[in-house]
Amino acid sequence: MSRAKKLLKRFLSKPSDFTFDELKTLLASLGYEIGKSGATSGSRVAFVNPKTKHIIRIHKPHPESVLKFYQMIQIINELKDRNVL
Repeated sequence: MSRAKKLLKRFLSKPSDFTFDELKTLLASLGYEIGKSGATSGSRVAFVNPKTKHIIRIHKPHPESVLKFYQMIQIINELKDRNVL
């Protein structure tokens, strides 16, 4: 099993310690890039798929880099709605 598939399997299990860096790696393997943000965007981050123009927006977790449960659910739903999963 490839690293990307292992990471996806881990993400779909909704672990309580899934980090923002892992999310960046996962979404990159699915064709998403971090979008350019303005100076006033704060902790908001946009992941953009250049082919489909689909955008996933979340707040970057801080001070720790662990994603919240609701963020994982939101991302899973976005990816399922776009037939990525």
